[in-house]
Amino acid sequence: MKNADTIASGGNPACGDVVKLWVKLSVDKKKIQDIKFKAFGCGACIASTSALTVIVKGKTISFAKKITNKDIADFLGGLPPQKNICSNFSTDVLKKALEKF
Repeated sequence: MKNADTIASGGNPACGDVVKLWVKLSVDKKKIQDIKFKAFGCGACIASTSALTVIVKGKTISFAKKITNKDIADFLGGLPPQKNICSNFSTDVLKKALEKF
């Protein structure tokens, strides 16, 4: 994404799950105007990151900062217990991207 207001990445390279987010904020810096991602790793990591972008696009920053891993899993209709950690990466990276706002 060109002219992103913030970019953040994270995950667990040891297991192969890596997430990078580009976030464009509204003019007043109160809403997420656009959000793009690249995610590498298991299907749960990629699906969780995609779900996150759908959930937060157009929402306020304060709303986005409150998104939990459970919110992501619920949006997806659940994740296998051993894959719940994968939803953590997307929310962790989003919080990292928005921490200065």
